[in-house]
Amino acid sequence: MYYVLEQDLCVILVNAAHVKQVPGHKTDVADCAWLAQLLEHGLLRASFVPPRPIRELRDLTRLRKSLIQDRAGVINRLHKVLQDSGIKLSNVATNVLGVSGRAMLSALIGGTNDPDQLAELARGRLRSKLPALRQALTGRFRAHHAFLVGQLLAHIDYLEEAVVDLSQRIDELMAPFAAVLKRLVTIPGVGQRAAEVIIAETGSDMSQFPSPQHLSSWAGICPGNDESAGKRRRGKTRRGNPWLRAGLIEAGQAAARTKRTALGARYRRIMSHRGHIKAVLAVARSILEISYHLMRRSTTYQELGTDYCDRQHAERVKRRSLAQLERLGYHVTLRPAAA
Repeated sequence: MYYVLEQDLCVILVNAAHVKQVPGHKTDVADCAWLAQLLEHGLLRASFVPPRPIRELRDLTRLRKSLIQDRAGVINRLHKVLQDSGIKLSNVATNVLGVSGRAMLSALIGGTNDPDQLAELARGRLRSKLPALRQALTGRFRAHHAFLVGQLLAHIDYLEEAVVDLSQRIDELMAPFAAVLKRLVTIPGVGQRAAEVIIAETGSDMSQFPSPQHLSSWAGICPGNDESAGKRRRGKTRRGNPWLRAGLIEAGQAAARTKRTALGARYRRIMSHRGHIKAVLAVARSILEISYHLMRRSTTYQELGTDYCDRQHAERVKRRSLAQLERLGYHVTLRPAAA
């Protein structure tokens, strides 16, 4: 929920979550007067509202993401219909909507139920699985299933066409940010779409955020703060920008699979003692902070190497290594190597 207030003929957008933390009695009846008093005392903080071109770009990227999610849901319903009819094509073919899968589904809709004829429509490496295909295509595919599959395939085609149209429109609006986009895609794990989401959600003008930590907090991917009675517990991440968070997590998962990169090494180091989810979130935060510096300084990404953190924390690595050797029963004396 947001409040919109006028201040000197200027409209400011205020986050209700921030207003809730201000002490005072607030009711629905006295809302206006109470918020006006907070505004007079400077206790209201205006939310970040990007300029109109960025807002239009943001609408397009968010709609594209929603359509991609809708397409995934329709594909899942297609799998359900095929399983209901006894067609186990997904058990053999990796992509049911590939060239071979589309040909088989079209034949099924056309009334062909012979497993041998359907299996012969396979192309490429799928032909090496013809015996398994014949067994998977033996089912109870009726006219009812053919109608459902035809409707679902038409819906998938529409969604794919809409995603292509949106991507073309986004490319047109992204032209003024071509230099920024070119710098962002150099980050490991950040592709074309992830870079477009980062630009659309942050506005590419980093003067709005004093530091990378402020940007991470605004995006909702910084560690939570849960401390009471001198004890610090694990805190959940705060609510932030869900669209930016989702795009960064996807980029973090891609960066986690990279080899010989600092981001990949960061994931593997954190995953060993905190788990996959927290490690991916940490990598996503690193990607956002790197993006902050690239957009603010107009520089390109420089790979730091897998041993970057070890070089930054050489003393900690030394103590950990000594402790491991002492647990194994060794007494170690360190001596600096000759220059």
